[in-house]
Amino acid sequence: MTEKEKNEFENEDSIAGSGCEVLIPFDERKPLKEIERLIVKQFRKKIWAKFIKAIKEYNLIKNGDKIAVAISGGKDSMLMAKLFQELKRHRQMDFELEFIVMDPGYHENIKELLIDNCKYLNIPIKIFESGIFRIVDDIAKDYPCYMCAKMRRGALYSKAAELGCNKLALGHHFNDVIETTLLNIFYSGNFKTMLPKLKSTNFENMELIRPMYFIQEEHIERFTQISGIWPLNCACMVAAKKTSSKRYEMKELIKNLKSNFKDVDKSIFNAAKNVNMDAILGWEKSGKKYSYLDFYDEEL
Repeated sequence: MTEKEKNEFENEDSIAGSGCEVLIPFDERKPLKEIERLIVKQFRKKIWAKFIKAIKEYNLIKNGDKIAVAISGGKDSMLMAKLFQELKRHRQMDFELEFIVMDPGYHENIKELLIDNCKYLNIPIKIFESGIFRIVDDIAKDYPCYMCAKMRRGALYSKAAELGCNKLALGHHFNDVIETTLLNIFYSGNFKTMLPKLKSTNFENMELIRPMYFIQEEHIERFTQISGIWPLNCACMVAAKKTSSKRYEMKELIKNLKSNFKDVDKSIFNAAKNVNMDAILGWEKSGKKYSYLDFYDEEL
């Protein structure tokens, strides 16, 4: 990317939107082989080992799987693609990969950057258009994010099924998990987290997996910057200037809490694994709600 293109990318409000943080690389793009070595050498403990841990701990991949790896062009999904390629290179499991890119209506410059990055990183993507930005802008002008996310997920599932895949991999990471947990507590009044895998309710025999579940965002950012990659940041053409991000509020909250308690993020994450069913007021299971009073008079 030339200096002129970099300046245009940083200053193009119609692409990134106000308030979007731009992840700036430390230097020019490193050679591909060097970028791939970073994963298993310099970032072995912080990224590679945690990728493997999630796969093993939650049984995310089985022999015979055909996995659709969803790539948005952002730092998370591009790293996830390289992690999958590295895993396949190790031949530890027998599985197939499809790298899919859903174009919701990106600005042409954004699309070119995405394609160029994937070509440089040797990620063989299959791009398909959905027109979601246009649709959402028409039908959900005030609060488009929920509708957009739902439609994007459906489009990715459909493409994965079309390609004969049984799994769809998304690039959500550790920080996404704890931020989602807090968002549900503060704004929805429930305790619900982001699961490492779940079965699709609308696509038979399709499963969503999140293999970056244990990887912290700061290490993804550093890997990307050292690699010299300019990832897509906020490429939304609809909501970037219209709505504030509650997720950014959660990021700031966690950051402030960590100044006094450095492991507060880990505590939030672990809370979802250590729910004491004898000490909560109520819960929901398979669509049915329960109260602790339903079991209060049972004999011990």
